[in-house]
This record gives sequence, structure tokens and C-alpha cells, in this order.
Amino acid sequence: MSAKRDTEAETGPRHEPTGEPRLPGDPDREDLVARMIRVDQAGEYGARRIYEGQLAVLGDRPSGKVVRHMYEEELLHLETFDALVADRRVRPSLLQPFWHVAGFALGAATALMGERAAMACTVAVEEVIDEHYARQAEQLGPDEAALKETIEEFRATEAEHRDTGLEHEAEQAPGYPLLAGLIKAGSRTAIWLAERF
Repeated sequence: MSAKRDTEAETGPRHEPTGEPRLPGDPDREDLVARMIRVDQAGEYGARRIYEGQLAVLGDRPSGKVVRHMYEEELLHLETFDALVADRRVRPSLLQPFWHVAGFALGAATALMGERAAMACTVAVEEVIDEHYARQAEQLGPDEAALKETIEEFRATEAEHRDTGLEHEAEQAPGYPLLAGLIKAGSRTAIWLAERF
């Protein structure tokens, strides 16, 4: 089943315009889409920095080659959102300098804890991103079909990264439940902040 069909099976096809129905206090369509692009660009930038931190530690080990492949896919995602930020004149996250440092630090720290911990980081982050992209796809209507298709395509890639981490024994990392829980909480906080700032 394609990523698009998976999303529709979970959320159903959306026929209302983007952001509708709106409740009092909800952002209007333009602000909602700008927030989506802003947070997704920040998230892909953060993913790039996480993988750069891991690669600085793992180098050319077999696990480093696996990480490099995922890193290269994240670079393509980042290029796409960089272009959307420019084309749609969306203000990037004001916290970009923080994502630059925090992403690299998280990647390097988990890699220093071991290859399984590095993969645990990937699994935790990608599980949050999968949920995040699914929510975004649900909010986008036919007026934003191209953006929705991009998000669904990237969501499928992120799910592959999660599965790769699981295949490389992420769940056998020391303290996996605690480590994954902390990374997920941090990722959810980063999403909330990047949408707004």
C-alpha cells in the first residue's frame, strides 16, 4: 500500500479546504501552512545536524554507512523545505542556531553511547515525525495537494529510517525506554517551539 493510501486509510480523504473547519483561536489557512513549512524545515535541519553529529563519531564503521544513507535522504528533504520557505516567503524558525547546536549534540552524544543508542535516537525521532507528518497531512485539503503529497512521501522515508533503526537493534540500547522517551519528549517540544518561533 502506498504512503498516500496509508494516510487516507488512517485519516480518510480530506475534501475540506486546508485548515477547515476552524475553531476560535485556530490559525487561518495562510498561517497554518506557514507554520507547517517552518516546522518541517526546522525539523529536517535538525535531522541533518543529528546525523552529522553521529557521523562525526561513527565515521566509516558499518553503522556509519547506514547513518550516511539516511543523512543523504534527509538532505533531500531539507532542500525541498528550504525551497518552500523561499518560494512561499515563510519566516524560518528563529531558533535555528539552537537546532544547529542541539541537533549535533544529540547525534554525537547518542553515537558516543554506542551504535545501538545512535539507532535508538533515530527510532525515537522518526516515530515522533511520523505522527507529526500524519497530523499535517490530515489538515491539508485539496488546495494544498502538492504539499500534502510531499509530506506523505517524506513520511514514508522517515518510517523507513525508523525501521532501519529497529533492524539495527535500537531496542537493545542500554536504557532504551528511558532514552527513547526523553528523545521523543524533546522532539515534541522542538516541534511545538519551531511552529511558533
